[in-house]
Amino acid sequence: MSESRSVPVQRLDRRAEQLQRMLFGGVYGSVLASALAAALGNEGTPADPGHDTLWVAVTAVASAAAHGYAHSIAYRTGGDRKVTASALRSIVTEWPLVAAMVPTIAALLGSYWGWWGEEGAIDVALTVNTVALFGWGIWAARVAGRRWAASLRVGGVDVLIGLLIVLANVLIH
Repeated sequence: MSESRSVPVQRLDRRAEQLQRMLFGGVYGSVLASALAAALGNEGTPADPGHDTLWVAVTAVASAAAHGYAHSIAYRTGGDRKVTASALRSIVTEWPLVAAMVPTIAALLGSYWGWWGEEGAIDVALTVNTVALFGWGIWAARVAGRRWAASLRVGGVDVLIGLLIVLANVLIH
């Protein structure tokens, strides 16, 4: 029988890892929020922005928990005994994913409170998230040491992801 050995995982320093998680969570949360908002459609049924807001919020928390737990499992070594504490810590560090979804949740809440219609809320959410993707792309590229021109190109590619979701929303609805 062969003995299982732990392979040491090269870890980033704590500060670099936090920044990486924040950038990842921001981009991932913005894309996820856009996709969820675009999927909201009440073809033939009355709009229910309260229900839709709740589902976007639950999905934000569930996605952050799943991603944090997956990180915890991926970095776990055979000798780890404090798995629960490690998993909880990893889940909590996924807050940027949830934070990136807050504008979509806020737009839908405004619709629930009667400030505007749900379609308007979805349009606002898609616009805000697309602009956020541009910002996340620029920031990530600058952190990686890219020059401004290259950073703007990266932001532009991130915008294309947002525009692809907007286009899909238009074509599907």
